[in-house]
Amino acid sequence: MLAALIIVFREVLEAGIIVGIMLAVTAGIARRGWWIGGGAAAGVIGACIVALFAASLSAAFEGFGQELFNAAILLVAVAMLTWHNVWMARHGRELAAEMRAAGQAVKAGAKSLAGLAIVVAIAVLREGFEVVLFLYGVVAASDPGSGLAIFAGGVAGLILGILTCVLTYLGLLTIPSRYLFQVTTVMLAFLAAGMAAQAVAFLEAANALTALGAILWDSSWLLSDRSMLGRALHTLVGYSDQPTALQLLAYLATLAVTFGLLKLFGREPVVQAAAT
Repeated sequence: MLAALIIVFREVLEAGIIVGIMLAVTAGIARRGWWIGGGAAAGVIGACIVALFAASLSAAFEGFGQELFNAAILLVAVAMLTWHNVWMARHGRELAAEMRAAGQAVKAGAKSLAGLAIVVAIAVLREGFEVVLFLYGVVAASDPGSGLAIFAGGVAGLILGILTCVLTYLGLLTIPSRYLFQVTTVMLAFLAAGMAAQAVAFLEAANALTALGAILWDSSWLLSDRSMLGRALHTLVGYSDQPTALQLLAYLATLAVTFGLLKLFGREPVVQAAAT
């Protein structure tokens, strides 16, 4: 539930910032709310269509290499989460500037409101696609029967994200967005590491990986990963009460790669002022 909340909150916050910029820059333009709202709705519908295809694809693999399919989805989600974290850390401000420029072009008459709606739709669709992919990874890494809790977490993240964006747009919330992104970036890094370890567990279950399969410790006496707290930590940070050496290696390697890439490429490039 917590993992779903964090993922949906982060993606809604990113999409909401884009929509908020468009609304702020195009203030005073007639019917701009309808076009921006229509673009956002189109993006949401597109993301729902992607979710339907993902569900159909999962059903097609049910009972036939399901462990391998889940592992593949988790590995894709890990790669996407890592890339997403680094890209947003480096280009987040640049993306906001591009959205602001697009809104100003509409206000100046150089671009139509329909073009603005397309920009918003693509942005919302992109965030929606990431939500679908990441949540499927959470479902694959979670215990059977946890779908309702994940759905509840997603709904809570959606509501919290929308509320944060609305309050920020209205000027009622003054928390700098960079702090929210810094916190969620770290949380998503641990979530990706947990997904990587779970992908290894699926591959081990399918006998696709057999090296380093020795169990390192058994902490089930202290905290079982089937308890309520253990399940929450399992989904959120990848906790396992009986991890194998390969699972721990995948976990630590994912964290090392993520934070290494953030350190190397996460800072936004300094833009030199043009000489006058």
